[in-house]
Amino acid sequence: MITLLDPAGYLRTPWKNGGGTTVDIAFLGDVWRFGRTPIVQAGPFSDYTGFDRVQVLVSGSGLVLETPQGEIDVRQPFRPVRFPGETRIVSRLEAGPVEVVNLIGARAQVKVDIAVLDEDRTLVLRPGTHIIYSPHGDAKVAVQGNERKLASDYALRLDITGPTRLSGLVGCLLVGSVTPA
Repeated sequence: MITLLDPAGYLRTPWKNGGGTTVDIAFLGDVWRFGRTPIVQAGPFSDYTGFDRVQVLVSGSGLVLETPQGEIDVRQPFRPVRFPGETRIVSRLEAGPVEVVNLIGARAQVKVDIAVLDEDRTLVLRPGTHIIYSPHGDAKVAVQGNERKLASDYALRLDITGPTRLSGLVGCLLVGSVTPA
């Protein structure tokens, strides 16, 4: 099943710590969320104990996540990083505000990951829910050979029960994957 996700239907959700707002592109209750978030000032991240998080910088540069165990480097765009939701994090902005895409999933129920799908690259998706998101500019993707266009900030939600081939044709897309734990 393929569903087009229009930005007009995205939800705005305040951060748990009160420091900002996330644009929720797709979600399933308290099980998982895929969203885009501006980070305009340094500060603590919300506690998501029991959840795993994957984050990708999509606008700006110089984001560093400071943890008790050391830094998580998110300085370069389109390089996903993963960390447990209970990790104590304080963000540091080295070059001004940034925007990130986050995928957060309840560890006991789902596994989450984000892949970057460039032109001429193919992924084989496992059964589950997958969000194909175009963060910048128009894009085109083929799902099992069937081409789909995505305008900037639009997404496709794929709910699949078997392996599915996804090919990037135009632009750079993010593929958030939510599969059973």
